[in-house]
Amino acid sequence: MKHVIVIGGGFGGVNLIKELAKDKNFEITLVDRNNYNFFPPLLYQVSTGFLESANISYPFRKLLRKYKNVHFRMGELEKIVPDAKVVVINSRPVQYDYLVIATGTSTNYFGMENVKRHALPMKTLSDALALRNHILERLEAASAESDPQIRQKEMNVVVAGSGPTGVEISGMLSDMKRDILGKDHPELLASGTEPHIYLVDGQDEVLKPMSDKTHAYAFKTLTEMGVDVRLGMQVKDYDGDTVVFTDGQQIDTKSLVWAAGVTGTRFEGILPESYGRGNRIIVDEYNEVLNMKNVYAIGDISLQTHESVYPGGHPQMAQIAIQQGKNLAGNLIAALKNQKLKPFKYHDKGSMAIIGRNRAVVDLPNKAHFNSALAFYMWLMVHLMSLVTASNRLTTFYNWLIAYFSRDQSLRMIIKPSDTPL
Repeated sequence: MKHVIVIGGGFGGVNLIKELAKDKNFEITLVDRNNYNFFPPLLYQVSTGFLESANISYPFRKLLRKYKNVHFRMGELEKIVPDAKVVVINSRPVQYDYLVIATGTSTNYFGMENVKRHALPMKTLSDALALRNHILERLEAASAESDPQIRQKEMNVVVAGSGPTGVEISGMLSDMKRDILGKDHPELLASGTEPHIYLVDGQDEVLKPMSDKTHAYAFKTLTEMGVDVRLGMQVKDYDGDTVVFTDGQQIDTKSLVWAAGVTGTRFEGILPESYGRGNRIIVDEYNEVLNMKNVYAIGDISLQTHESVYPGGHPQMAQIAIQQGKNLAGNLIAALKNQKLKPFKYHDKGSMAIIGRNRAVVDLPNKAHFNSALAFYMWLMVHLMSLVTASNRLTTFYNWLIAYFSRDQSLRMIIKPSDTPL
C-alpha cells in the first residue's frame, strides 16, 4: 500500500481523501490542527449569531469513519525531509510515499503588528466565535455607557476588505442593526446612538474580482442598507481605539474586523524558490511542487499558472480546491496503474456573494448576472448543499428559516472558555 499524508482537512483535502479512499491500494493519513472540518463561507453567520458553530462544522473522525484505509492525526506540520520521504508532525517523524499540502492560507496583516494585535480576523471557527463575543460585549458596554462619544466608539464597526467576507459581514451587521438592535437594546435607541458600520478598502470597487454589474449593485445596495462604504482607503495602524488610514483620516472604534487579505505559510523543507506571490507554493499542471518529487499542494496554498486564463494563478476559491483535490486523487490512482495523468483544468461555475436579506449577487461563466431576491435564493441553495453532511444541511436550513420569517435568532450568547484549568 502507498501511504499518502494529507496536511489540512479543508475543501481540497477532504475531497481528495474521499476520492482516493475508494482505492484500497492507498493508506491515507489526514493531519489537521483541528479535529473538525468547517465551512468557511458561513463563518460570518456564526460571528453574527445567526448560526451555531456546530451547524457548519463536523468532526473528522466521524466524517471519515466509513473509510477503513483513512486515519486522522491531530497536529501540525513542522518539517519536511523530502530525501527521506519523512514529515515531522508534533515532533514525531512519519514516513510517506506521497505528501499533499492542503493547509489553505492564514490572515495577512501586511506587517502591521498593531493591527495584528488588536484587529478581529475572520479566518477560523475560533475567530468567528471571538468576533461574536466581541460584538455582543461592545453592545453591552455601550448600553451601560453615559458618555455619548464613548458609547459611539463602542458601537462603531470598521470592516477592512470589500471581498465576499467583508461585504457579507457588513450586510449582516446592517440587518442586525435594523431588525434586532431595538428589540435587544431599546436603551441605545432611546439614547439616540446607533451603530455606524464602515466598509473600507484600498481598491476602487466592491467585490473587485466580480463583474461591473456586481460592483454597481453591491455598492448601491450596501449604501442603501446604511453601510458607509469608503473605497481607496488603506489601513495604516490600529491601536484598539482608533483606525488610522494612509491618507491621515481616522475612525474611532473598538472593533476593526480584518478581512483584507490572506497569505500562505512557509514550511521547513520546501525550497524558497518553490514559493510565489503571497507565500503560495508553486506547482505544475499536476499540482506537484516545483523542484520536489511526490510532494503536492492543492487549494488556496497552491500557485498554478499553466492555464493561460489564469497567468497569475487561480483565484483562491472553494471550487478550485475541490476540483484540484479530485483531479489529484485521480492522478495518484492513475500513476499507480501506469496510466496517463490528467492536467488540472478549472471548470468555472461562477461566483456569488450575499449582501443582506433578499439581496445577493451571482455571476455565471456565460456572463449572466443575477441580483436581488433570485440571487439570494440561489446563494442559499448552493451554500446549503455545499455543507459536508445532511445533518449540517438540516440544522442550518432550520435556523435560516426561523431567522428569515422572524427577522431574529436566539444565538446571541457571550460564551467563553473558563480560565479555571481542568
